[in-house]
Amino acid sequence: MTFRFLHSSDLHLGRPFGGYPETIRHRLREARHGAIARLAAAARAGGAGVVLLAGDTFDAETPAPDTLRQALRAMGEEADLTWVLLPGNHDSLAASELWRRIAADGPANLRALTTPAPVELAPGVWLLPAPCTQRRPGRDLTEAMDAATPAGARRIGLGHGAITDFSGEEGATGIIPPDRAARSGLDYLALGDWHGQMQVGPATWYSGTPEPDGFKHDAPGAALLVALEGAPQVTPVETAQFRWRRPVLDLLPGDDAPARLAALLPQTRARDHLIRLGVTGRLPLADRAALEAALAARAPDFGWFAADLSALAVEAQPDDLDRIDRAGALRQAAEALLAEAGNPALAAAERNTAAAALARLYALAQEVQA
Repeated sequence: MTFRFLHSSDLHLGRPFGGYPETIRHRLREARHGAIARLAAAARAGGAGVVLLAGDTFDAETPAPDTLRQALRAMGEEADLTWVLLPGNHDSLAASELWRRIAADGPANLRALTTPAPVELAPGVWLLPAPCTQRRPGRDLTEAMDAATPAGARRIGLGHGAITDFSGEEGATGIIPPDRAARSGLDYLALGDWHGQMQVGPATWYSGTPEPDGFKHDAPGAALLVALEGAPQVTPVETAQFRWRRPVLDLLPGDDAPARLAALLPQTRARDHLIRLGVTGRLPLADRAALEAALAARAPDFGWFAADLSALAVEAQPDDLDRIDRAGALRQAAEALLAEAGNPALAAAERNTAAAALARLYALAQEVQA
């Protein structure tokens, strides 16, 4: 018979999201908690009764008591599913108190894998876990997946860390061999640590995080629905509330910058998008001012919005400066800012500051003259 399960990892419940405004920080934390229910819905929709979480369910070894309690309760409310938790590098076995609390307070449908001993998930289906013993174990813990299981059993490996072909999410050198599934006779190897979804081999996948937490992986958060019947059938399932996007707007003189901007930005669910916009090319001064006005008008639509105009050069003609002032202090300031904006000897940040100030000066002058 076909065995179906949902593979996910890296929920990082309790992540603080420092550096962002408190309003969006709160929404991001809530979205991570809400991923539990979305994973449950994805599992049911795909006919899976088991959810495998391949490490870093919690962001820290000492999550806040309410973060832990509410996560356990949320999993317990999805009582028709079995939740399997593997210690990752953020919530490793070194956090003995965390795993003691999970064992004491966890619901009946949760299985915390604190040893590498094989576990029977269903008749004829065995799970071979490799729990992280500490933040950086320094050795290949997936060697434990060589453990024997009954003849003819389906074998699923569950691990956390980087493969030897690349560094992990935090830059640690990989120690898991990319052919671990073949070496250990696994039908499927479910991995966590890399926050973007990635296939390593025919039977080896990183699920990625179900709710992205940064701009590194410009893709929707998702989980993997896996069906074991011969070769594994793997289907990505989107699970995220938020999208983190890094669009680039390349502009040239003659472009309608506000219209190009409107076409590039998301048209729906703007408040569930975090946008880090890069603007390149060059624009006349009036068009740059129009673009900055359009950016200021659109920014409040999004959950979080930032625009980097440091690679956008300014083209200013004498007539443009005349529209600011034909003489006097304002004209002198405009000429000085224009010179700084185009001075290659200055740092990019300084040139950008000068260009932005010149565009703002131009816009203010037009408001006064209107």
